[in-house]
Amino acid sequence: MKTKNKGIKRHESLYPLSHHHHHALFLALNLRKVGTDKSNYTLDELKEELRVFWEDGGQQHFRDEEEILLPNFALYSSTNHPEIAEMLLEHVSIRAIMKQILDKNEADEAVMYELGQLLDTHIRREERVIFPMIEEALPEEVLVNMAPYLHND
Repeated sequence: MKTKNKGIKRHESLYPLSHHHHHALFLALNLRKVGTDKSNYTLDELKEELRVFWEDGGQQHFRDEEEILLPNFALYSSTNHPEIAEMLLEHVSIRAIMKQILDKNEADEAVMYELGQLLDTHIRREERVIFPMIEEALPEEVLVNMAPYLHND
């Protein structure tokens, strides 16, 4: 008898970040569809969705990971993991593309698609690799104590 995949189990302290990832994956899917017959959004509508997403939590999400999550991880484990470096480089790339789209008003279908691909890859790396490393390294007390400092949607 087959069992349904119920997704990745996550420590409840990381729920806010994983919840935000869920929204970002939906956005990434729409970014990759824009300009195709599968899209439900115009380029301008999607740009507005992206702006709201970024201003209402996207920027803060990165800060939470960089200023709360990773420093706590560094107290209990080596940060000499290529996955951590890749995560941070992706944060820089995502911020640059967001600036290109929102500040410079340089949004076209190719840029939106690129951002969608990058978000998808980035989120899946965090959920499948980074978060499990952090959950394994951090004591329960630390995970619980950092939870109130993570942005909630």
